[in-house]
Amino acid sequence: MRPLLAPASVPWSVVVDDARLGAIRLGGRVRHEPGADTLLLVVHGLGGSSESPYARRAAAAAAALGWSCLRIDLRGADGSGEDVYHAGLSSDLLAALREPSLAGYARVFVLGYSLGGHVTLRLAAEGSARVRAVVAVCAPLDLGATATAFDRKRVWIYRSHVLRALKATVQSVVARRGSDVGWDLPAVMRVTTIREWDARVVVPRHGFADVEDYYARASAGPLLGSLAIPALYIGATHDPMVPEFAITPSLARASDRLEVRWLDRGGHVGFPGDAFDEGSAEASALAWLARAGG
Repeated sequence: MRPLLAPASVPWSVVVDDARLGAIRLGGRVRHEPGADTLLLVVHGLGGSSESPYARRAAAAAAALGWSCLRIDLRGADGSGEDVYHAGLSSDLLAALREPSLAGYARVFVLGYSLGGHVTLRLAAEGSARVRAVVAVCAPLDLGATATAFDRKRVWIYRSHVLRALKATVQSVVARRGSDVGWDLPAVMRVTTIREWDARVVVPRHGFADVEDYYARASAGPLLGSLAIPALYIGATHDPMVPEFAITPSLARASDRLEVRWLDRGGHVGFPGDAFDEGSAEASALAWLARAGG
């Protein structure tokens, strides 16, 4: 129950250009290890942030290896009211890696959790000259299938927790940008499902035709057959939010660049400290990255 303290870090930001809203600032926390040639980029999940417990665990695991670490906040996740993110914005990760203070790292690895893992796998499929390998933990692959699974009545408590954080993000954006984002805020605040959230928030903000268009165009699953770099998928067979049955059809079409590990212990982005041979999920993920990335 005691909060994990991440290694000392400093605020970080970069500005990306958006066709509709203009300049969008992405924030986060960075730790530059003296003499390090390796950078770990950590990407949080839906409703999370750079301060999520798993992001802090990843930062601690990176520091233990002497790697520098950037824990990025996707659009608006830091409460700044800049914007809202969606599952297909791998371009924001590329923009982050172009930030001048990160230019000197010879090796870049990406560790993404849940929706952040989905964005990470899109990056791995699209390719980046600097990123050597990636790990996705409990990531959705087919956004439509995962939304249907996440919207089941039995997992309402998890969904309510995520939506609470997402609604706070939307309120911050409206307070800052007013009507520019084009949402019906009272309707958004009544949302109770992920599919409705995507329809009322993501679709109008980011220019998709409808929610099915968003899922079809943004899903990483169809891209797994053309991964440009090595990737590891870590899943939990008892994950209530991103269940195995919503993932396996996409994995069946993946290239041999994707390695898959299913854990029978743990749940969504949370595992016992001894669930892996290397100990924690983060220690195992970083050990794999070191091997796969050379």
